[in-house]
Amino acid sequence: MTTIVVVKKDGYAAIAADTLTKWGSGKESAEYIVNHEKTILVGNSQIAITGSATFKLILADYFATSEEEIKLDTVPNIFKTWNKLHAELKEHYFLQTEEDKDDELESTRMDVLIANPFGIFGVAAHRTVQEFSKYYAYGSGSDYALGALYSTYDQMGKSAEEIARHAIEAAAEFDDRSGLPIISYSIKLVNS
Repeated sequence: MTTIVVVKKDGYAAIAADTLTKWGSGKESAEYIVNHEKTILVGNSQIAITGSATFKLILADYFATSEEEIKLDTVPNIFKTWNKLHAELKEHYFLQTEEDKDDELESTRMDVLIANPFGIFGVAAHRTVQEFSKYYAYGSGSDYALGALYSTYDQMGKSAEEIARHAIEAAAEFDDRSGLPIISYSIKLVNS
């Protein structure tokens, strides 16, 4: 599975992810997989992805070939982008959208976190978009990561990226579906 986090502190946004891939009981670590990153760069945004490892390839292809303007700077713009993406996922990438027959909306079957100069955001599988004021985590180790984020966020002298990396370390320590090494990025915020 995956653990991904975003943090906003002292004029910076940070995003971090573990690098372990799981297929049933098997695991593929960064030692064996060259393309182990769970993040992609889209314009000035880093996007971290949970769900199938294929989603990283799909999103990278979609954003690289899309004729639509990609705007990931506000909640409404991210929502519009993800709605267009969802239609393309079904049409061109053969997404199976059904998770639960009782769901009111089709699922993209992935959760993503976004860090860019405008802030930190999350997009849940049913296209709920949230902007976060401090931090957040998604994925199998998110409970451990959120605990680590909560306990370290207010520590003096800790940067957004250091806090994000610490959260992934905690997830990798206690969640058997998350693993090291960590990939992380720091981005200067425009309104800080």
